[in-house]
Amino acid sequence: MENPWEKIALADYENHMRHKTVGQLQCLNSLMKDQLNKYPVGSVMILGVAGGNGLEHINKARLHKVYGIDVNSGYLKECMLRYSDISDILECLCIDLTDESAAVPEAEMIIADLLIEYIGYVNFQNVVIKARPKYVSCVLQINSDSGFVSDSPFFHAFDGLSAVHRDIGREELLYAMKEIGYRHFYETNRSLNTGKELLLLDFIYDG
Repeated sequence: MENPWEKIALADYENHMRHKTVGQLQCLNSLMKDQLNKYPVGSVMILGVAGGNGLEHINKARLHKVYGIDVNSGYLKECMLRYSDISDILECLCIDLTDESAAVPEAEMIIADLLIEYIGYVNFQNVVIKARPKYVSCVLQINSDSGFVSDSPFFHAFDGLSAVHRDIGREELLYAMKEIGYRHFYETNRSLNTGKELLLLDFIYDG
């Protein structure tokens, strides 16, 4: 079965996310800057990297390897074109993270922003176990009554996502991470003008 993310044009996705009625691209960029520079790691894996929003904050003096993972190969091609200046450390891999048998590389940190909602707790646990990071940083979207996709002129590009989207709760994610040896130790949130909220949760391996 084809993943609905493979059918969404990158331009539609990014124009929707940056639209004044949504404002998530800008907020995620700010959060990514913090995620990429907060912890003492040399390698990081970004799940659902899309076109690479936030990769301009990579400091090559700190990071020697960055993996960008996405199910859409077109997104990854554009990501590599945009960030050719870090092509010596950036490796983009087309992987369906809902495939239990999919191989992922090891990395000292995983960043998963608005990603767990589309693969679920169990698949996310599976990826973390395989990658064996010390740190995991996630951003969840806490939805308002208006639904999980905010209104914009590009709204209908996302019609197929309802088949794979599920709400992810803070407490449920904390429990899922604890099950595999990760302790929650930091969080912050950003309110959006849509009434939604972006909740950042950080974990450290404590197993």
